[in-house]
Amino acid sequence: MPMSSESRPALSLRGVAKRYFLNPFRPLELKTTVLNLRSFWQGTRQASRNPFWALREVDLDVHRGEFLGVVGHNGSGKSTLLRMMAGLSPPTMGTIESNGRISALLELGSGFHPNITGRENALVNAVLLGLSRAEAERRVPAIMEFSGLNEFSDQPMRMYSQGMYLRLGFAVAVHVDPEILLVDEVLAVGDAQFQERCYDHIDTLRSHGTTIVTVSHDIFTLQKLCDRVILIDHGRMIADGDPEPVINEYLYRVHDREDDPVANFMRQSN
Repeated sequence: MPMSSESRPALSLRGVAKRYFLNPFRPLELKTTVLNLRSFWQGTRQASRNPFWALREVDLDVHRGEFLGVVGHNGSGKSTLLRMMAGLSPPTMGTIESNGRISALLELGSGFHPNITGRENALVNAVLLGLSRAEAERRVPAIMEFSGLNEFSDQPMRMYSQGMYLRLGFAVAVHVDPEILLVDEVLAVGDAQFQERCYDHIDTLRSHGTTIVTVSHDIFTLQKLCDRVILIDHGRMIADGDPEPVINEYLYRVHDREDDPVANFMRQSN
């Protein structure tokens, strides 16, 4: 007997893998391509023989109402996993099934147009995330109020700082009634007052049964908020369980990685 929609996981991944082809010789401009056709062709042929697997054989169920954290060293495949969950990048192999409206905050400024105002961007993005035009128009005042950017709401977003982009992006993402919220590295942004507002709203979403998946290097936040954490290493999911043991395994593995921010923090603290 098939499971009802309520009993199915919010996200279900089976045998998921993602492959890219690396081409370090690929020029950035058409003019460069024309002037270096031979190098371009050789680089393209070499790239076709040098696949890079960002993720391999990921099997994962994210349950409804769960707060899942994802940790791993830089380049381990965490953000690739989140992009595929959001439907922004198809898997090379395997299947991803989602059951619920997804709202994602994955990249600074993604979905925002720099030449229209913050208020207009909030409206457009709320519609893109699944609200009707009428619903989005009703939510925009609350979005701007939450972001703390009312004073700048009629300014084009090219005038906004990085922090302002993130604040507006977070405000939109959490005000569209998401059933599944995906957040990459920006769970709390801005000053202490705004961060407290973010955490309070996250608690409200959790109380309403929202499923949340976040990628973060902030181990203290993960320990505080997550019900469960998974560890990704070189594209493979190698640990899955309660936050503390998985985070300890992560710290053990990255302790000697000079490029990892947690390792550097630990060295400076000793």
